[in-house]
Amino acid sequence: MFALPFIRRETPALEGEKVRLRLPQIGDYREWAELRAASRAFLEPWEPRWMPDELERTAWRLRINHYRQDHAQGCAMAFFIFEKSHGKLAGGITLGNIRHGVSRSAQIGYWIGQPYGGQGLMTNAVKTLSRFAFGELKLHRIEAACIPENIRSVRVLEKAGFRREGLLRSYLKINGIWQDHYLYARIVDDDLPAM
Repeated sequence: MFALPFIRRETPALEGEKVRLRLPQIGDYREWAELRAASRAFLEPWEPRWMPDELERTAWRLRINHYRQDHAQGCAMAFFIFEKSHGKLAGGITLGNIRHGVSRSAQIGYWIGQPYGGQGLMTNAVKTLSRFAFGELKLHRIEAACIPENIRSVRVLEKAGFRREGLLRSYLKINGIWQDHYLYARIVDDDLPAM
């Protein structure tokens, strides 16, 4: 793949009302590993099956390298979500499968640590990243998929102005099982709810 000129390599931190989004750094390992470990039971039903070395430092380095390569190639941008008032890592959000040309679209995925659920941080992060995607990246459409039983994720997307467009049968293998997902999307012309 080749580097795309429309994405600056040094993406600035993105500021929302409740959150600050920035690219993950190698020094984030300890805080990330502690939050993920403490939130494992909360996250596992909604994520791909965790690898045995999921939280090891070696796997972390590979993850960071993957994030950097995707960013340099212009195909994805991973951000960590920091709770603004205390500066603590709360979760992560990724703009992936970035396509330009006739599509000008991307997919959004996210996770939040259990202590930060239900505080509006993820909704604010999705809105903040959407503004960046439609503004800076000039995208036309952003999609997100979630398991129908993940009521929290459904609420996040709907509060962030995404509309349900359909059901994707057996779409992603989550926690070892092929799962149906609702497809949600926003287009640039949709009214973006207030931050």
